[in-house]
Amino acid sequence: MGRYLSIITVNISAFSMMFGVGLIVALLPRKVMDLSGSVASVGYLASAFALTFVMLQIPIGNLSDKYGFKPFLAGGYFLCSLAGLVYYHAHSASMIFWGRMLQGIGEVPIWALGPALLSIQFPRQKGRFMGLYNAAMHAGLAAGSTGGIFITRFWQSNEPFLLFAGLSLSSGVLITLCVNPVRAESRQMTQYVRAGNVRTLLASPANRIILAGILLYGAGYGIFITLVPGFLIGVRNATQGAIGLFFGLFYIAIGVSQAAAGPYSDIKGRKPAMVGGLSLAAAGLAAFGACSGSWIIGLLTIAALGMGAFCVAAMALLNDTVPGSLKGTVSCAFYFFWGAGYFCGPLVLGRFGQAGYWQSGFWLLALLFMLELIICAVVLKSSPADMGMVPGSVVRK
Repeated sequence: MGRYLSIITVNISAFSMMFGVGLIVALLPRKVMDLSGSVASVGYLASAFALTFVMLQIPIGNLSDKYGFKPFLAGGYFLCSLAGLVYYHAHSASMIFWGRMLQGIGEVPIWALGPALLSIQFPRQKGRFMGLYNAAMHAGLAAGSTGGIFITRFWQSNEPFLLFAGLSLSSGVLITLCVNPVRAESRQMTQYVRAGNVRTLLASPANRIILAGILLYGAGYGIFITLVPGFLIGVRNATQGAIGLFFGLFYIAIGVSQAAAGPYSDIKGRKPAMVGGLSLAAAGLAAFGACSGSWIIGLLTIAALGMGAFCVAAMALLNDTVPGSLKGTVSCAFYFFWGAGYFCGPLVLGRFGQAGYWQSGFWLLALLFMLELIICAVVLKSSPADMGMVPGSVVRK
């Protein structure tokens, strides 16, 4: 019963806090544009967040494997609450960026350690429960984004940032009170790799292919939540209501596809889910730049469906490659590469936008997804047991 109480608690906490994130993420691009006077500067929202998010992944992963997941998970929620207070009092773009860096620190354990905890508690259904956890997070983001359309009619100032702070605080308290302490296995068999030796993951060509796809997925995610709304506002003259709809559909698509692709990958294998997801992402991105009206949001939603499917299958596959003693480390390694892409992607595409080549930039991103698709389809094998396992590691079936 204890592990089911834990999964209910971590999912409720993730949904609640991410509701607040969804509420404020639709407001931050406009706020930064108003304070800085630049569309391209919106890309720094992703980069400021990713800077701290990437830097602390591996240290937090190693420490959580040693000391347990619960204190880091609760602490992440408390730091996000503090970030909400920074946003509330911000009177310059630089303060917003400082708040995003603090939020990046707080979200390290929320994104990475929740799936790690579930992979230990449900080793034979990790794809299913990882997918459900990620779906809960994105359901919260979607609810916050769409709910923000109505909330901002009543709150015209900075009150949504206070709501985000309160939701994050309550989630941290809930984790503290209701989640049982969970730690990775303390003993390792002699054939297991050393904890924290992330270089071992890169020793396999198959793992390098997967991590390259995760890097690309992070770039696409960062672009979607920063530069795409900036593009829609500044180039296509979209209303704030349309931006809220875009965010809501984006998060719904990511969550639904992860909830579906997770159990599918448990049964059919990781590769089919990864390849199918990359196909949808490439197709949606290639087509949306040349369209107008409601077609744009529809094609972006198709791309988001593909990105979500690839994400959960790749996460479960990497988790397959390590023993229980390294679940925190490998989960944080996933988000290390995701965060690196999240940091670099908006900066690179922002340069295309500044030069007036938005459409070319989106086509380049679609081409990269297509190349990753071809490499995965040709090089990776279908069986998880054959896909670049860490030497000497054990997959628990």
